[in-house]
Amino acid sequence: MAFLELYRDKLKHNHRFLSKLFKENGIQWGIVTKLLCGNETFIKEVVALGENEFHDTRISNLRMVKKLAPNSQTVYIKPPAKRGIPNLVRFADVSFNSDLTTIKALSEEAVKQKRTHKVIIMVEMGDLREGVMGDSLVDFYAKVFELPNIEIVGLGTNLNCLNGIMPTQDKLIQLGLYKQLIEAKFNKKIPWITGGTSVTIPLLLKHQLPKGMNHFRIGEALFFGKDLFTDGMIAGMRNDVFKLHAEVIELYEKPMTPTGEQRTNVAGVKPEVKESDIGRTAFRAIIDIGLLDVDPKNITPLTKGVTIIEASSDMLVLDLDTNAAKVKVGDLISFSLNYMGALGIMNSNYIDKVARN
Repeated sequence: MAFLELYRDKLKHNHRFLSKLFKENGIQWGIVTKLLCGNETFIKEVVALGENEFHDTRISNLRMVKKLAPNSQTVYIKPPAKRGIPNLVRFADVSFNSDLTTIKALSEEAVKQKRTHKVIIMVEMGDLREGVMGDSLVDFYAKVFELPNIEIVGLGTNLNCLNGIMPTQDKLIQLGLYKQLIEAKFNKKIPWITGGTSVTIPLLLKHQLPKGMNHFRIGEALFFGKDLFTDGMIAGMRNDVFKLHAEVIELYEKPMTPTGEQRTNVAGVKPEVKESDIGRTAFRAIIDIGLLDVDPKNITPLTKGVTIIEASSDMLVLDLDTNAAKVKVGDLISFSLNYMGALGIMNSNYIDKVARN
């Protein structure tokens, strides 16, 4: 039986690091929970950290947050689908937006529900995912300011997620200038410039974050402590909040190369056969996870001498070489995970999730 562990002491360590960093720099922030895929066990651990703002891209996940933390502020961090607007207004206090007709629909629904729905207008800054083009921004704001039951609380941007465009001082200064322009033009105060995500933390640590960037939304750095500029670690943070364990269900010494006519496997891949492996044998273990749960390239065995060979839908094959670790059927093999590995496991209904110290 495979299971994923979350270590609350390590999660708390990373949270303390980030809370101190943001407090010292006068920055508000919220926790991005989308990695947790609405899992009640793990969301309870995140809520227990003491923050009061949570961000996600799934309405069902925000519904779980509201169940566990009714007084928290929930933020939907992608442009809403119109068909989901009634539930979005019900479970998200704030949403990221870039389409005027969608905001009009939010306004109409907010009136029906007798609520004020807050919006953050996203601006295109070069990564070419969501965002209003800069030269249309003033007209866009003018129309949104007229809508009932809609409160504009921020100006935001998204970088790095699609084309890998990194945040720079110049880009974030430009975002700040847009805010100043809108405030001056309409004599309105916009509380947030939310240009900060995990990828922006290195700028903050180097004291290169432009003045006015006063809001961050953080997921990957909290759970993995990763420096997305260097692909290394943020000094002082932990990368082992999660650990995956999978049980060995078969173990034999077998040939290292297959025999017979070879075509592509179930994943559409034709595994490479090395001539140097012909005639050699090694201990091969099968564990009880597969492609349905995770892409093998996103997990790393923690046992010395263990390498991943290939996976099918529900099983993953490991090379144990001479089996120096004396692994046997029924033993657990442990793995570290990157962000996408954890996301795959969290999205699998077949992997148990456990929180421990």
